[in-house]
Amino acid sequence: MEQNLFELPEKYTEIAQQARATARQVIPYAHVADEADHFDPNVRRILQESGLCSLAIPEKFGGRFPQVDSLAVTVVREQLAYESSHADSMFCMQGIGSYGLVQAGHPEVQEHWLPAVGRLEAVAAMGLTEPDVGSDLRSISTTIEVQGDTLVINGHKSFITNAGDADFYTILGKEIVDGEIAYSLVLLPATAEGLMVTQPYQIIAPHVLGDVIMKDVHVPIKNRIGEPGKGFGLVMATLSTFRVSVAGAAVGIAQAALDEATKHAANREQFGVPLARLGGIPGQLAQSWVDIEMARALTYRAAAASARDARANLYLSSLAKAGATEAAGRVVDRAVQIMGRFGLVTGSKIERLYREARPLRIYEGATEVIYDSLAKQLVERIGTNNDH
Repeated sequence: MEQNLFELPEKYTEIAQQARATARQVIPYAHVADEADHFDPNVRRILQESGLCSLAIPEKFGGRFPQVDSLAVTVVREQLAYESSHADSMFCMQGIGSYGLVQAGHPEVQEHWLPAVGRLEAVAAMGLTEPDVGSDLRSISTTIEVQGDTLVINGHKSFITNAGDADFYTILGKEIVDGEIAYSLVLLPATAEGLMVTQPYQIIAPHVLGDVIMKDVHVPIKNRIGEPGKGFGLVMATLSTFRVSVAGAAVGIAQAALDEATKHAANREQFGVPLARLGGIPGQLAQSWVDIEMARALTYRAAAASARDARANLYLSSLAKAGATEAAGRVVDRAVQIMGRFGLVTGSKIERLYREARPLRIYEGATEVIYDSLAKQLVERIGTNNDH
C-alpha cells in the first residue's frame, strides 16, 4: 500500500501510522475474523491495546479530541479496512452506536458507558431499521411509552450491527409528544429484561449482525437520549459525523484490491510477457488507480469539512460515501477480472474483498437514496439560482 498518497496534518498522519500498525497486527487473524458472526477475541484485544477506540468519544470521557473528529475516524477506517473488515466494523460501531449518547445523553448514563466505549470494554450498537423498514425511518413501528419514571419499549429492530455482542443499543422509536407522534432515541442495556437477540441471517460478507426484539423493556427515564421527540436530529448528527468514514473504508478496500491485482499482474506471465503489459490489463490497472485517487481526494476533503461542521457539510459526506463506495465496487470487480480464475478462489484475499465491497453501497444510505437527496439539494442550490 502506498504510504504518502494524501497530505494530512501531522496529528492525523500519526493516527494513520498507528492505525496501519494496528491493522498489520490483525493480519494473522483476519482470515478467520472476517468470516465471523461474533467478535473475534484476538482482533478485539489488538484494538483495545491500540487505544484507537478512544477516537469515538470526546476528551472529557477519555477521548483524544474535544469532540469526535470525522477526519480521524475516516483515517483509521481506511487503514483497518485495508486488512480486515472485522476490525474496521468493530472500530467504527463504537462511534456510531454511542454518538447520540455523546451528544445528548444524561450525564450519569454518559459517565457509566462512554469511558468503557473508548476502552472497548463496552460494545455499542445502534438500532434503526426494522423487518419492514429500511430508509423510510418514519415508518418504524417500535414504540416508547412513559410509565411513571420509566420508559417502556416494544418493537423489533432488524439487521443491527453488533447485535448479540453489544452491551447496549441506542434505539429509535415512536413516542407520543404533546399529542403528536414523534421519534425519540433511548439507550437499552443488553441485559434489560424483555430484550432478546436473534441471528436469523448472515450477509455475503459475514458480519456481527442480528435482530433485536423488545417486549415490554423497562428502563429509567434518564435512558432517553435527548429531549422527547428529538431522535431524528440525533440520528442525523450521527450520519453527519460518520457517513464520510464509510468512504474511508471503501478507499481502503479498493486500495487493497488494486495492490493485490497489481502484484499478480506484475508477476504472472502469459504469452511471454507479464499480464501487466498484456491486452486491456494496463488500462484496467490505470483506471483503478485513477478511481482510488479521485475517491481518496473527495473523501478527505469531505472528512476535513465534516470535522469542522458535520451538519453543514453532510452533502459532502454523502458525495464521498456514494462516490467512494461505487468506485470500490468498480476497482474490486476489475481486480477479480485481472486475476482470472485466481480471483474466484473461495477464501482468497481478493474474493473476500469482492464480497466486502458490495455491502458498502447499501448501508448508511444506499447509493440511490443518497443520489435522490443530492439531486434535490443540487436543484435547490443551482436550479433556482438565476445568477451567473
